[in-house]
Amino acid sequence: MMKAADLPTYYNICEILEHNIGPRGDKTALLSEHGSLTFREVSEQVNKVGNALIRSGVKFGECVAILCPDRPEWVSVFFATAKIGGVALGLNTLLRIDEYDHILRDARVKILVVHDSLLALVEPVIKKHDTLVELIIVTDSNSTNYTTFAEWIDKENSELDPATTHREDFCSLHYSSGTTGMPKGVLHMHKDYPLIAQLSGVDLFSISENDRTFSVAKLFFVYGIGGNLIFPWYVGASCVLYAGSARQAPAVLKTIATFKPTIFVSVPTIYSAILSLPDFSKRYDIGSLRVCISAGEPLPVQTWNTWKDATGVEILDTIGCTETYHTFMANKPGEVRPGSSGKPIRGYDVKLVDDEGQDTKLGTVGNLLVRGESTALFYLHQSEKTRHSFRGEWLFTGDRYLQDKDGYYWHQGRVDDMLKVGGLWVSPMEIEEVLNMHDSVAECAVVGHYDSSGLLKPKAFVCLRSDFEPSDKLFEQLLKLCAKNLDANKRPRWLEFINDLPRTSTGKLQRFKLREQ
Repeated sequence: MMKAADLPTYYNICEILEHNIGPRGDKTALLSEHGSLTFREVSEQVNKVGNALIRSGVKFGECVAILCPDRPEWVSVFFATAKIGGVALGLNTLLRIDEYDHILRDARVKILVVHDSLLALVEPVIKKHDTLVELIIVTDSNSTNYTTFAEWIDKENSELDPATTHREDFCSLHYSSGTTGMPKGVLHMHKDYPLIAQLSGVDLFSISENDRTFSVAKLFFVYGIGGNLIFPWYVGASCVLYAGSARQAPAVLKTIATFKPTIFVSVPTIYSAILSLPDFSKRYDIGSLRVCISAGEPLPVQTWNTWKDATGVEILDTIGCTETYHTFMANKPGEVRPGSSGKPIRGYDVKLVDDEGQDTKLGTVGNLLVRGESTALFYLHQSEKTRHSFRGEWLFTGDRYLQDKDGYYWHQGRVDDMLKVGGLWVSPMEIEEVLNMHDSVAECAVVGHYDSSGLLKPKAFVCLRSDFEPSDKLFEQLLKLCAKNLDANKRPRWLEFINDLPRTSTGKLQRFKLREQ
C-alpha cells in the first residue's frame, strides 16, 4: 500500500503530468468541445502559464484563483500554479457575489483567472481586495477591457523548471460546499495527489492508461478533479472536459456518445435524471462505459437497480469529502451492496462513535470518523470549526452511519438531519428509500416538521418523473407504500409534491431550506 513516505521528500504534483511526456508525449491528454491537446502540448502551455505567473509577481505560497468552466485553461493554470510553488484555488462557478468576496479575502488571492461569461459574478468586488494584482480573462473573443489569457502567455517561454517543493508544502486550496454558512477553506499538500490517485484511482477503480474519463462533477470540486484529471493522468489515461451544465442529462449523454469515455464520474441526481429520459440507452450510445462512479450523496437502491438493468453496468457508490480530498469508502467492483457506501478502502480507517465519543456497538447508528494520510490539517482561518471537526488523527465527518455484520456501512443522514419521533431516532434516509421504490418518484427528501401539538414528525417532499402528474390517487399510493414498509413512527405525516429539491452548487441536498419551507 502506498504511503506518503514512499514519495521523494521534495516532490511537486506537476510530476503527475510530466511523467507522461517521455512515453506518451503525443498521446491525447484532454478532449473537449474546444479541441484536444496532447500531454506535450499541455505541458508547454503549463510552462507558459507558469512563466506568466512569475512575471506577474506570484511568489512561493501565494494564491492563484481560477473561475472558469472546465476548459484546458483551467487545467494549465492549476498545474502551473503548483509547479512554481503557488497555491491553486479552483472557484465554484455557482456561488453568490458575497461568497466570492469572502473567498478572495480569506485566501488573499493574488491573480484571478476568470472566464468572460463569469466576470459579472466577481467584477463588482475585485477592487475591494488589495492583494489582487491582476485579472486575466479567458475568452473566445477579443472584446474585453482586461488582459486576455492568450495575450498573457503569448510570448512566454515554453520551458520551466519546477520549484523545489516539499511533499508537505501546500499546493491547492478548496472551499467546501457546506449546506449552511460561508464556504470553509481546506488546504491540501503535494503528497495528497499521488496518494489519492494510487489508493482510489488505481487500487479501487483500476483506472489504466487505456481508459478515458468523463465527469459531470466539475474540476473545482475535489471529486471532479480527482476522477477526471489526477487519476487519469497519474496512469497516462485521457480525460474529457465538459463545460456545460451537469443537470442537462441529454447533453451529458451526447458527450458520452461523442467522446466514448470508459469511466463515468457522476452523482445520484444525474443518474436519476438520465433514467427519467425515455429509451435513453437506445437513443444514445453509451456502450463505451465500463465503470460508473457515484458520490455526493447516497445512491438510492432503485436508481442502482434501474441503471444496472438499462446499461448492464453497476454503479460504484462511494463517499469522500473535501477534507480527505477524495474517496475513503466505496463499493468495490463485483462486491456492490446497493444502498450502502461500501467499506473503507486501503489507506483509510473509519469508526463510529456516539455523541460522547465512545465506540458504538455493531448495528448501532453512530457518528462517522475517518483517518488517512490525505486528510487536511485544518480549516483556513476557522479555529473553532477546526477543533470541532479535526480530532487528532481523526476527522469528524458529520455523517451518521450504521455498520452491518458483513462490514458494509449504511448512511443514515447528517448529524443535524436525524429526527427524534416519539422518543425514537428516525433516519430520513430510510423513509426516502421506501418512497423511491415507487415508479413515479424521481427523487425525494424527508425533514422534520412540527404538528399542531408541537411534536416533531416526518414530512416528505417528492419530485415526480416527467411522465407522472400529482394526484390524490398517487398521494394515497405513496402513503400506503410507507405504511406497508415502515414502523408507525417513521411514516410521513405530510407529503408534498414539488418540482425540484433545493441543492448546493455541487448537488448536495439543502434540507434546511425544506425545513424553512
